[in-house]
Amino acid sequence: MTRYGFALDLINDAESIKAYEEYHKNVWPEIMASIRSAGIEHMEIYRLQDRLFMLIDVNDAFSFEKKATLDENNPKVQEWEQLMGRYQKTIPGGKRGEKWRLMENIFTLG
Repeated sequence: MTRYGFALDLINDAESIKAYEEYHKNVWPEIMASIRSAGIEHMEIYRLQDRLFMLIDVNDAFSFEKKATLDENNPKVQEWEQLMGRYQKTIPGGKRGEKWRLMENIFTLG
């Protein structure tokens, strides 16, 4: 199993952050199914103010290309992404439209 870490910023507005968290208390079943079908076995999202950190553990069937293709061809995922996009902003230095930014692992204990 492989682990990846990502960062994302939210719009720095208390009501927007609250709404974003509420959506994540009840993620749509189609989104959960899509995540799992891409090969993501475990996912956690943490927040510090307007910065999010996400960990995913993926199986050997996972690839970023496969995930992107599945997402592009799933109308429900596109609807979710458009909705979440209302609350998200890009981290400076990212590519246009890039939300979640892959982080570099610089230390592992174990």
